Amino acid sequence: MVILTGHTLTLDEVKRVLYDNEKVIAAKESMDEAARGRQAVDEIIANKRIVYGITTGFGKFSDVFIEADDVEQLQWNLIHSHACGVGEPFPEIVSRAMLLLRANALLKGYSGVRPIVIQRLLDLLNVRIHPVIPQQGSLGASGDLAPLSHLALVLLGEGEVFYHGRRMPSLAALTQAGIAPLSLKAKEGLALINGTQAMTAMGIVGYLEAEQLAYESEMIASLTIEGLRGIIDAFDERVHLVRGYRQQTEVAKRIRSYLAGSKLTTAQGELRVQDAYSLRCIPQVHGASWQALDYVKEKLEIEMNAATDNPLIFDDGMTVISGGNFHGQPIALAMDFMKMAVAELANISERRIERLVNPQLNDLPPFLSPMPGLQSGAMIMQYAAASLVSENKTLAHPASVDSIPSSANQEDHVSMGTIASRHAYAIIQNARRVLAIELICALQAVEYRGVEQMAPKTRAFYEAARKIVPSITKDRVFAKDIEAAVKWLKDVEWDFFSQTMKTVTNR
Repeated sequence: MVILTGHTLTLDEVKRVLYDNEKVIAAKESMDEAARGRQAVDEIIANKRIVYGITTGFGKFSDVFIEADDVEQLQWNLIHSHACGVGEPFPEIVSRAMLLLRANALLKGYSGVRPIVIQRLLDLLNVRIHPVIPQQGSLGASGDLAPLSHLALVLLGEGEVFYHGRRMPSLAALTQAGIAPLSLKAKEGLALINGTQAMTAMGIVGYLEAEQLAYESEMIASLTIEGLRGIIDAFDERVHLVRGYRQQTEVAKRIRSYLAGSKLTTAQGELRVQDAYSLRCIPQVHGASWQALDYVKEKLEIEMNAATDNPLIFDDGMTVISGGNFHGQPIALAMDFMKMAVAELANISERRIERLVNPQLNDLPPFLSPMPGLQSGAMIMQYAAASLVSENKTLAHPASVDSIPSSANQEDHVSMGTIASRHAYAIIQNARRVLAIELICALQAVEYRGVEQMAPKTRAFYEAARKIVPSITKDRVFAKDIEAAVKWLKDVEWDFFSQTMKTVTNR
């Protein structure tokens, strides 16, 4: 059971909720805090105070006063007019994360919503009713207005949801689950859609997959080192300690652990003095990507416990401040950083693939073919990897450097953070396919060298992977092997030190 407080949510807890279907409840003291914030909103309305978003219009209409009799209609209008997202829906797991993050933010007590609104978000989460939320249409500055409006529609019994593996009208799913739709009160519509939960949810799901992929890339690279009879000296701890980057040192340590006991690695001068950079510099390149991922993790952990609403209510309603916590710039920059970090894991992987298949760069059969010339072997797999890394270079262009004014120039600088998070996720999918291709090639290379000479840890990984991708004994439709390896890498989490693995559901 995960208990939300609005302040203490961790990535590990998010992961358990998303992938292990762990139930979520709100802490009583946090619900009490939310209730106090709601009381402040009611007093503002009763006293006819002019407060943005409570008794005024939105954006450029912030100077338009709204009468008390119209404040609920204002919320209804807001949700419906802002629900204009377009394109394919976010993955269902992202929609699930958005419910969790929005509930957690509202529990901080600065937003002025009734506790029932928070509880309803948790009800949807716990019975696995997930809003259908279009991916495109957010500028990532006034919050993720369009995506979160589609989430809010479901609370009203409108829009669509995913439920029991089907896409259906929200009201039908709510009725089946015994959940009553809500009518939103003053401020509640704005509180639901003013926030960064779409980009942050997409970022969290992307980060969790990127973290797993980064670990897998090191084991796959270790197989490649054995397949190419790589020089182990480059991973000596002393080399990495004198540079001083913790992540680089840790990558080298893990690779030494994976390759311990291998008879396929060599010492410098035994076959050659130096390896190419794509082998020799694995700790430096992968380590730099880990530095970026650590930065991304830090920003996500802050953002998922942040108050990103506007206005924010302080001092039991005595102070209401219009600020800009909905602006997605911190996450936009982090997502652009993650894009580059993961793209580099794919870039260097593709170069290792080239060294595995190019007969001018190794002493293996050309293109790892069982009958070179008659059979092409892994020739075109390298083409596919090259295509993917090239596509990633386009996707890696930073979204955060762009801005287009909106709302009649009231919102004159925007983050494009949701675009950055979506592109980051696309890069992660492409990178996994590149690493799947390296895995297939590395498996074949170590087989040529002699599986019995592998390190115990890489041998165990080899044996598990061979159950997914059989040996290349003749040309076949390798697209099927690539996708099988991709699915395996996504669905299986390895503890590479203990050589245990578990299947991850819902990915």
